[in-house]
Amino acid sequence: MNLGLSLLATAERTPAAEALVDGHTRLDYAALQGRAARLAGGLAGLGVGRGDRVAAVLKNRHETVELFWACQWLGAWFVPLSWRVSPADVAYCVADAGARIVLVEPASEEHAAALADVRLVSVGGASGCALALDELRAADPHPGALDLDDGAISIMLYTSGTTGRPKGVPRSHRAERAGGLSQALQHGYLHGDRTLGVMPLYHTMGDHSMLAMSLISGCYVCQPDWSAERALELIERERVTSLYLAPTLFHDLVTHPGRPTRDLSSVRALGYAGAAMTGALVERCLEAFDPEVFVNHYGSTEIYTFSLDANQRAKPGCAGRPALNARLRLVRPEPGAGPDDLAPPGAEGEIACQLTSDEAFAGYWNRPDADAKAIRDGWYLTGDLGRLDEDGDLWIVGRVDDMIISGGENIHPLEVEDALARHPKVREVAVIGAPDDRWGQRVVACVVADAGTTPDELDAFLLDGGALARFKRPREYRLVEALPKSASGKILRRVLRDA
Repeated sequence: MNLGLSLLATAERTPAAEALVDGHTRLDYAALQGRAARLAGGLAGLGVGRGDRVAAVLKNRHETVELFWACQWLGAWFVPLSWRVSPADVAYCVADAGARIVLVEPASEEHAAALADVRLVSVGGASGCALALDELRAADPHPGALDLDDGAISIMLYTSGTTGRPKGVPRSHRAERAGGLSQALQHGYLHGDRTLGVMPLYHTMGDHSMLAMSLISGCYVCQPDWSAERALELIERERVTSLYLAPTLFHDLVTHPGRPTRDLSSVRALGYAGAAMTGALVERCLEAFDPEVFVNHYGSTEIYTFSLDANQRAKPGCAGRPALNARLRLVRPEPGAGPDDLAPPGAEGEIACQLTSDEAFAGYWNRPDADAKAIRDGWYLTGDLGRLDEDGDLWIVGRVDDMIISGGENIHPLEVEDALARHPKVREVAVIGAPDDRWGQRVVACVVADAGTTPDELDAFLLDGGALARFKRPREYRLVEALPKSASGKILRRVLRDA
């Protein structure tokens, strides 16, 4: 079943169910399907057909959701791009995708100026465009590419590019729908649930949050710009039942001074992904929401889900067991190692996932070099280091490239971060390795903390707590106002290392 047909099925099954909320705009599934068909007709009038790419540099707004579904209805590829990155990066991705239609809004006008040989469509009053979205919406409804094979491409997401140029990840209708279904099942969603749509729609978490809602006749509540205060207001007003966020956003919610005054009782399911959550933050989330379900969702853009742990109350930070569609194994973290080069029992290894997963991509867009690095003998090598505990549950211990080797000892940043995050004055922390003549690398902690916090105070806390081996303690503390992050909320250690 392709996604156009999937939307039609939901619209026929529950036409009056609320599908989308964005400020004063409220659409049920019948209205959303109708708007998608008309917008698809408008795109077809511009010459867009099956397999053509339509790029969007938009925030999480109702028009973005409508455009996503219009592309599915038409059989075109939806290519969402971040308005937070540089105009040069957007121009690279548009050219790399071969998109000839690009939708922009006021927040991305400067990106539009960097584009050449494309037709610009204005959303929300963006200037410098030949057409406005409302003109496309006025077209006759497209009949729909309802016979499209579900192996055809639905969307192309671009990776954040923390290690170089962004890589295009084409994902099929089958993989996208499988990801939405597995999320609905494994996150404990119920028919008619409501989720906060704040993770960007150009990111796999935002994309699959929306898809999961469409499959359970649920409601996607748009939040175009992150604000913890605004999020708390929307949760209360819209009776949001599920939150699927990056750990950074959960941190902002649970530490916001206005949180205790808000009615958050509607929230029954929490899920996080995109980065590791410290045990201290897990405990704060449990205190703030007391959820029935609390999921650590470990995955990637390439294969949506690797593993899940659905009971963070019992094992904070644990990544759990392989997901519904996944097979995992730990391989030796060595150059050239393949999926059959298994790490010894009890040892850490690079996590590999078999590409037979229903949620998996088939390879990067025009990047055989990236395929050769990440795909070996039908398995995807994640670049993440993991270990199994005595119960057989997976724990992520860091990135292969992030491991710090100091004085001949292996030190994982996450372990040090978790210990420091328990200090009552610490709000955020990132640990990196810096070159050191004596130690090879020294452990450096970059800390966002309350005013007046001192390095000596933090070091004494680690010494007194005893939870961290002495040799793993940071040899340098840098107190900073904020940590550099990607648009999806991941801390950019590369930026910290470069500094």
